Amino acid sequence: MKIIWLGHGSFRIEIEDQVLLIDPWINGNPMMEGQDIEAALAGTTQILVTHGHFDHTQDIVEVSERTGAPVTAIYELAQHLFGLGAKEGHAFNKGGTLRFGDVQVNMVPASHSSSMMVEGRGAYMGAEIGYIIRGEGHCLYMSGDTTVMADMEWIGEYYQPDIGILSAGGYYTMDMELAAYAAKKYFNFKTVIPGHYRTFPALEQSAAALAAGLPGVDVIEPQVMQAIEI
Repeated sequence: MKIIWLGHGSFRIEIEDQVLLIDPWINGNPMMEGQDIEAALAGTTQILVTHGHFDHTQDIVEVSERTGAPVTAIYELAQHLFGLGAKEGHAFNKGGTLRFGDVQVNMVPASHSSSMMVEGRGAYMGAEIGYIIRGEGHCLYMSGDTTVMADMEWIGEYYQPDIGILSAGGYYTMDMELAAYAAKKYFNFKTVIPGHYRTFPALEQSAAALAAGLPGVDVIEPQVMQAIEI
């Protein structure tokens, strides 16, 4: 498995026979400036979206058109993105299970908010969510934008993920200390990768507090467009 950070909350996950893009933000993402966009998008088979905010959806239609990859999201958001021209994937919901080739994907809750601007006004886009992704003998929890929530208890107990990609930049989501608390209390991760940080001054700039709070866990600070192989 290769996990590649595209900056902010955007990730490319190469797993089994799939290349998954999660919330790809390529235009206006400060961390993707000067990066090889074509390499970031190459071979994409599926696009997964966690919620409606601009830094997660602004480029979904363009990326879908450029790659030919279908888009999958919670029902309301998916239907809106399909209406804008994204290639239709799945408009499913929390508790749902999908299979893409040899990869299994489950939709799980998050605790955040979700909207998009429609005709100049904010419009509800269904609930914010995360994903469980299974393949190559691993189970990965992609938290999406969230704070700590009680649902993490059953997610950790039921799916038993060994890899966590946690939004941990603070201000809009958990910060590093809170993410460490959540990981320690609800999960038994072997590997934790922070996301949704370093993009703007308001966000955490280092994962040192996350690593300090998770002794014995491999906390990996990602670098943009550099593959983490697991």
